[in-house]
Amino acid sequence: MDFYKILLSAHRGFAYVELLLALLFIIALLATMFGFSGKVNKFLKKITLFTMIFFHVQFLIGIIMLVINFTKGLDMGSVMKNADLRFQYVEHPFSMLIAAVLMTIINKKVKSNDTISLGIVIMGLIAVGLFAFAFPWTKVFGA
Repeated sequence: MDFYKILLSAHRGFAYVELLLALLFIIALLATMFGFSGKVNKFLKKITLFTMIFFHVQFLIGIIMLVINFTKGLDMGSVMKNADLRFQYVEHPFSMLIAAVLMTIINKKVKSNDTISLGIVIMGLIAVGLFAFAFPWTKVFGA
């Protein structure tokens, strides 16, 4: 088994964990916002941290896979002409990068504040929305 296939298996395996973490993050974020008068609890802090860590791990594995593919001679002109390749090599990585950056900001805000603001909730929804947009649903779950 070559290195790329190992990375691909890890990237796909972590995708399931990331889906679960993103779901738990949204539930914890909304429960904190609407259920506890905005007071940040330990569960929200921990789930935000783990979600951020897995976003970063997934992003790093994906970037390594992207570099491996482009060093094999993938042409950017043909990538941009094909919708499936454009999603895989352009839209997916950049959406995930923005989502990872937003999760890092959210983690910092949740860690340093006692209460949660509407801005943090909106950033969290945008981060998970970008993640859901860029998630390759058909490749992971088949179609």
